[in-house]
Amino acid sequence: MTRTPADADEAPRWLDEEERHAWLGLIGIMRRLELALDAQLRDEGLTHFEYGVMAALSESPQRELRMSTLAAYAEGSLSRLSQVVARLERKRYVHRRPDPADGRYTLATLTDEGYAKIVSAAPGHVAEVRRLVFDPLTKAQVRQLGHIGRRILHTIAPDHGDGVHRADPSR
Repeated sequence: MTRTPADADEAPRWLDEEERHAWLGLIGIMRRLELALDAQLRDEGLTHFEYGVMAALSESPQRELRMSTLAAYAEGSLSRLSQVVARLERKRYVHRRPDPADGRYTLATLTDEGYAKIVSAAPGHVAEVRRLVFDPLTKAQVRQLGHIGRRILHTIAPDHGDGVHRADPSR
């Protein structure tokens, strides 16, 4: 957040005890959930970020997206995505090529081998997500979690939409 000179004169709005407790809980979730999902996917030879990249491609028309679009779906920078896609290419799960519609862009395509890997990894991954996130919650809490997540995402990235990535047929 950019601070203005007027902000410098204002006293900080410290977190009260309830806010601090909620904040520390959220930070704990953010840090530990990614580690837990990485651990679950390790047996599949994937990281959670790699899984997310491959899942986004698997749900896209022709299992293909522009790298810039894929970076947004994967919630990562283009440079991080490029490194990850290079690893996935070495595993023969993804292939890159220039976009024939506009050579300034690069397309990433999930290979048949990559699709088979994501299909193989998905059941265990979904079971772990369900166990870690959804099983401890009531249906009402799941709805609240969705609402809270969308509100926070909207504050962080107002142009992000509803926080749900869908395949973009226009690429």
